[in-house]
Amino acid sequence: MEGRRVLVADDLASVLREVVKLLDKGFEIVGMVSDGQTALDTILAIRPDLAVLDISMPGMSGIEVARELRNRGSKTKVVFLTVHEDADIQATCFAAGGKGYVLKVLMDSDLVHALEEALAGREFASRFTHH
Repeated sequence: MEGRRVLVADDLASVLREVVKLLDKGFEIVGMVSDGQTALDTILAIRPDLAVLDISMPGMSGIEVARELRNRGSKTKVVFLTVHEDADIQATCFAAGGKGYVLKVLMDSDLVHALEEALAGREFASRFTHH
């Protein structure tokens, strides 16, 4: 699928499986990794169109991965997948170059939409469930 190659990075195998299921129809999964350094190395090596990054991973956080990708001129669009309902963390993610911020509790409804928005060059953020 041209332009729809995705790398998924999360330290929880259950989340990886769920994301793969969600993206199975419209995207091509080109990598699944469970830590930040591997995510960075793999993205730089295979240059997927999109990367779904967990924020809290062993070694390097998803935010550090996104910053490093931006510093190296990577064209891969980053969508964060996270448990953190936190405006400050969200702002940091967008500042690091992220295009999307999807809460794990809402990924069934939000993840595909966030990836479509990222491909279109727009930002997307899940609506927080608490106030």
